[in-house]
Amino acid sequence: MADTPNPAATSFPAPTVSLPLGVGILRTYSGALICLEIVFGALVWILIASTNVSVPLLQGWPMFVSLTMFICSSTYLALFILGLAERINTDWNFVDMFYHFIALLCYFGAFLLEATVSSAGAYINGTACIRRPRGNIITFLDYREYNINVAAAIFAFIVTICYGCSMFMGFKRWRK
Repeated sequence: MADTPNPAATSFPAPTVSLPLGVGILRTYSGALICLEIVFGALVWILIASTNVSVPLLQGWPMFVSLTMFICSSTYLALFILGLAERINTDWNFVDMFYHFIALLCYFGAFLLEATVSSAGAYINGTACIRRPRGNIITFLDYREYNINVAAAIFAFIVTICYGCSMFMGFKRWRK
């Protein structure tokens, strides 16, 4: 008497992928937004790194988020371009929505902290002087560093919007 294999052990449900695999993902709105997230996230990372990181308590989180999300978004895009998403058995629509939700929360906090560095200053003789939080710590930013921090805050806001749009589109795909 031949044993029949257990169908539960030999069959797996196909992964749920609504996005195209291969280079075709770059022709979709989601693929374009992921590319924008990578490019603008790298700009935030480069801009913060190009300053003296004069307020490490406020600029450490934006630096961490921009670098981490740059690596995660690049890996996520590579999974789709290389077609590996088809081999990993998961609900990719949920993963897409959840990843972009977490990234949105992290980048929104990073944007707020980077904007705080830019807005907390007052000019004294052409030098931005950050006097908040009140206490005995005074940080001086020259005009160049102040402008770089403003640019980093603007790009962090743009990346936040990109992650928000990606999350919304991922939510629509997941609910279908």
